[in-house]
Amino acid sequence: MSEVLVFNKWSAQGAKVVDPGLIDYISVKPVYVPKTATRYAGHRFRKSKLFIVERLINKVMVPGHRAKKHRKSSGHQTGKAVKAYQIVEKALILIEQRLKKNPIEVVVKAVENGAPREEIVTIEYGGARYPKAVECAPQRRIDIVLKYFINSAYDKSFKSKKSIEESLAEEIIAAYRLDPKSLAISKKNEMERQADASR
Repeated sequence: MSEVLVFNKWSAQGAKVVDPGLIDYISVKPVYVPKTATRYAGHRFRKSKLFIVERLINKVMVPGHRAKKHRKSSGHQTGKAVKAYQIVEKALILIEQRLKKNPIEVVVKAVENGAPREEIVTIEYGGARYPKAVECAPQRRIDIVLKYFINSAYDKSFKSKKSIEESLAEEIIAAYRLDPKSLAISKKNEMERQADASR
């Protein structure tokens, strides 16, 4: 049986998840068309079975809000799924051109690098509020890092000459290199620093 190539271009066999906490939550099993049409909707933890590139495509379609305000987008993108598919494909082509590496491996490593391990919750005790450090659930870690990838890409391309594909490629490359210019890396460092201070 022939190997399934991502976007009919790249092999996903070399993409390995190193972080033991994320092995069961980052799927690197490719599909012919990364669009399962909400097959897993309504089932808890089922989205972890989705190919990681498909989860990135889904996030492009629903960039969400920043601090409860939809500054750069409406809640849901009004474009087609095919448009989101093309954005991610072009971003992966740019990653391959710049790094000379398999872009699927780069995306998996970038997600691992940008996924926060701890976060802050606020607890109320005796009328006063205190920050408390808690461990971040594995599935939430991936959701958070994908959200930051897309938020950063939209921010950089909004009212700018830079395209969304180029912005997304730059964000993923920066996260892959652990560069603080990446929104995901800077937010992760800030979140973990706050968690460490509130122990």
